Amino acid sequence: MTTPDTRGMLDTSTVILLGRLTESSALPLDSVISAITLAELSVGPHVARTNKERVARQAHLQQAESDFEAIPFGPEAARAFGRVAASLRAAGRKPAARTYDALIAASALAENVPIYTCNPGDFEGIDGLEVRPLPYPDS
Repeated sequence: MTTPDTRGMLDTSTVILLGRLTESSALPLDSVISAITLAELSVGPHVARTNKERVARQAHLQQAESDFEAIPFGPEAARAFGRVAASLRAAGRKPAARTYDALIAASALAENVPIYTCNPGDFEGIDGLEVRPLPYPDS
């Protein structure tokens, strides 16, 4: 078994599934998230179908805000996004189809950290991105 990275970025799927992960020891010692993950989580309460679901999603968002340093999406990440979009196009994938994932990948590249995800396929074809797959819970 490999040792965890000192610092790494969790994607949105990992943040959502964090309490259900069976191999939390595989996470980095210093887990950060992109501000894009907060943006993605912020959508949840607004599109919830029931009040119970809305409350749960709002609590999840607030927990993420409390638990993690959110890395801003700045000029360096914006430039990295250009590389991400070009990589996805070269791999035959449409960057717009997974915009949040592409922006989170750009954040990880700008910070020079690996991305930890339960959905590694979301990041296929992105040159230079170090992806650390995590087992999807309940599979």
